[in-house]
Amino acid sequence: METVKSTSNATKKPPMTPKAIIHQRFGDKAIYKVEEVQDLTQNGCPGLAVLQKGPCLYRCTLLLPEIVVVSDSFKRKKDAEQSAAEKAIEKLGIRQKEYKPTILEAWDDLTSRLAFLFANEFLSSLHPLSGHFRAALRREGHFNGCVPVSVIALYDAKIGNICKHVNPAAESNPLLVMSLVLKAAAKQNDMILPFEEQLSLKRRNPYPPDIIQPSTDHGSSLCYGSTIEVLQIPASLYKDVETLKLKIAETGYYLDVIGHELGVNEASNVLISRTIGKASSELRIYSPTPKRQLWDHFSERDVKQSIHLDESLNERASYISGQFVYGDAILASVGYTWKSADLFHEAVALRTYYRILVNKIPNGAYKISREAILAANLPLAFTTRSNWRGSLPRDILCTICRFHHLSEPVFSVQLISSVSSQDLPGCHKKLEVMEADRDEKSEAGLAASCGSGNLVGSTEASSCEVKIYSKKQELILRCSPQEAYRKQTDAIQSASLKVLSWLDIFLEKPDTPVEKLNAVAEKLDIHFSLHYLSKEFASCHSVHKCGITIAQALKRLNYSCSGNVVKDEPAFVAIAGQSSGITPSNGSLASVCYSVSLVTDGDRVKEHLESCEEFEFEVGNEAVLPDLEVAVAQMTVGQSSNVQTELVPCELILAAAEDSAATLSLLSSRSCKLEYNITLLRVTEPLEERMEQALFSPPLSKQRVEFAVRHIKEFSASSLVDFGCGSGSLLDSLLLYPTSLEKIVGVDISQRSLARAAKSLHTKLNSFLGAKDTSSGIKSAVLYDGSITKYDSRLHGFDIATCLEVIEHMEEKDACLFGDVVLSSFCPKFLIVSTPNYEYNVILQGSTPQSQEENPDEKNQSQSCKFRNHDHKFEWTRSQFNHWASDLAARHNYSVAFSGVGGSADTEPGFASQIAIFRRSDDDYDRVAKMEFGHQYVVLWEWNIEDLLPKKE
Repeated sequence: METVKSTSNATKKPPMTPKAIIHQRFGDKAIYKVEEVQDLTQNGCPGLAVLQKGPCLYRCTLLLPEIVVVSDSFKRKKDAEQSAAEKAIEKLGIRQKEYKPTILEAWDDLTSRLAFLFANEFLSSLHPLSGHFRAALRREGHFNGCVPVSVIALYDAKIGNICKHVNPAAESNPLLVMSLVLKAAAKQNDMILPFEEQLSLKRRNPYPPDIIQPSTDHGSSLCYGSTIEVLQIPASLYKDVETLKLKIAETGYYLDVIGHELGVNEASNVLISRTIGKASSELRIYSPTPKRQLWDHFSERDVKQSIHLDESLNERASYISGQFVYGDAILASVGYTWKSADLFHEAVALRTYYRILVNKIPNGAYKISREAILAANLPLAFTTRSNWRGSLPRDILCTICRFHHLSEPVFSVQLISSVSSQDLPGCHKKLEVMEADRDEKSEAGLAASCGSGNLVGSTEASSCEVKIYSKKQELILRCSPQEAYRKQTDAIQSASLKVLSWLDIFLEKPDTPVEKLNAVAEKLDIHFSLHYLSKEFASCHSVHKCGITIAQALKRLNYSCSGNVVKDEPAFVAIAGQSSGITPSNGSLASVCYSVSLVTDGDRVKEHLESCEEFEFEVGNEAVLPDLEVAVAQMTVGQSSNVQTELVPCELILAAAEDSAATLSLLSSRSCKLEYNITLLRVTEPLEERMEQALFSPPLSKQRVEFAVRHIKEFSASSLVDFGCGSGSLLDSLLLYPTSLEKIVGVDISQRSLARAAKSLHTKLNSFLGAKDTSSGIKSAVLYDGSITKYDSRLHGFDIATCLEVIEHMEEKDACLFGDVVLSSFCPKFLIVSTPNYEYNVILQGSTPQSQEENPDEKNQSQSCKFRNHDHKFEWTRSQFNHWASDLAARHNYSVAFSGVGGSADTEPGFASQIAIFRRSDDDYDRVAKMEFGHQYVVLWEWNIEDLLPKKE
């Protein structure tokens, strides 16, 4: 809801890290060498003579011109590097001095800095700005030696820092910096000639010949007639972004060429933006310098007023660069660097422009981090670190804030007291809350103090609040999750993902009603200020809403201006290859090989867009496009599929396409679809299944099926309903055993899981028709979409009901509600419920080697056991399960017996999977008269043998 209030309390700028201080002092002369060391420790067994291999640790050696220091051992490489830098600072006695000059002192520093820049020694130095000074000496006529003020203001970081102390507004106003530089240069008129009309500076006395000749030879290695590929971004949103080729002569200055293309004649009238994307890149926006009279009052308000008069603000270039850009602009990757005196340049294609746009949206930033723009999706939830692929949510959120020129997100971790081991595990009560001091909780400290998973008897849990501020410290958004996590890193990542998910809706769908934004925000525990959000992201909405200007051609493709598909036809999926029987399930990791092409309807002209030899994602977490997940869910390992879908937004297509011209030609000339070719390479089961398979043969899942079959035969059951059937593993397995069952039913809330179950059951049941030696006597099968905590009269009074390894995925109150509903309303003759025995986890986890993909920060942090699955809301001990089942049976006139699979009831710690068998009392049969409360479930799939057999005449 919109309840965020602005605050004037500015967050403190974080102090420089030890590595940053060392870099500031020594630069590239500081060399870090990290080595891996082993911690040989006792494994906790007294008297054991053999030392055991401990966790992998890292130690860093820092080589400096003056000293060499060695860090302590750490679990993370970056912590070892920071430790080495910290030791070096202490040994050298470095004290970081904060630069706090008076305004007069700042003016003196600014004039002194300009004098240094025009000194002889700077010309021959290897500095990005000195490259411009040398190029200026090759300019012809009265421009010879003239260095644009915009270049000096941008490329010298010290100039910018000093200007902030002369006028704080200079930090976000490049034109103000230029104005201050001109004024300071006027005070150095004995050395520097300022040309205010030309917006350039020139050394009054020529450089000595022995200095100028070697310097002008630098950078002349650029061959005559070299061509630089750039993009032109028109000020009008209704004109396309186009590719240009600029030719730079050997004796020329590349900014003069760009200025001529922009219509401003020469380099001094070209305004240059900060780097776009990585700080090490030279990708920048070049545009005409605004009118001189705007400079001294270049505030946001004044700029917006001038827009109405001039109407030349370039929204796309402004959005990309983060500063106001007037007129047509050029996006180019060219300039002088610290690495070489030669001019650096690389081609900028349309693909680059669209990748920049995509990267400014949370979902797009995640897609690019995975290098799978047309396949990946920002996942629905942060389940486990080992299952996450791509950039972490916290990192993406920080990147999004930087791209939109907001302050860094503020993460406040709260430590929460949890219930004792005598209470139900997994249920945390917020008894005491302490907010961690951000200055004391560094990122390294957070990682080091993380818990070790789902613990019984844990003394602490964590939650994380996230706040996002504008550069003016206006509070834009606050996320205060109610959930508590046993690991602080999980709390931070989950809260970050909530913010990203909401921002993605706000940014990607600008027409979303405020009511819906409020509703989604409330579910995600988010409070936001629509006023500040709209102000900060105004350009984002207009730029993305416009999309590419081939709207007329796209009308035949049923596209809107924003590039969203109007119609929503289901994807066509064709699967080839023999079934291996290994299918992905929710929580498993599916690894696929895929390629995607743009294909025209009719003549099927293809243009390749994207491919990946191995792409891994977590099934059931919406980590890929919906159509792809539906296709993969129907496949088995080794099979391939061809999937045809409607087009995704054009921004994504052009961000992925290597040949933008060919792709645009297809999009604008005819109707197209996307065609995916996918091969399922392998499936990695969730940790729970891997642990069970490592210790039990046959696996526990099969043992549970065999347990159910024995009781079906014992009870002579003819009808069975499986509550929480998932992908139908139990129902599917029952078909392989000779039983008395004639009717089987499954209920689940996941339509995707039910779709997989339907496919498998349909195939097997149809294969039994006409088979003489089939063991199945099933005559009907139905799959329902619905919650097992709600009653549907069609499932009343079945012979047997099962609920195997389901209740632990529910909140405990819902598990209790299910027990009441099934025994009081559904009233089966028998009910079989299984759930993990928490006490057995020590054996399961002790028998499973440490996975290479597990987070190293989680190793050896506690001897308490984790839950078997990240999705488990609780896991009960034997006494807790017995108490729940006995109380439930007593209240509903059922008897209950206890058993299990994996292990033995007579040997500690009992069964791995504990089972309760509820039996309805015979003398209570009259109570189970069918109650009519309507049909709460929706039939998703139905099979009846009578519909398939030939009709008798």
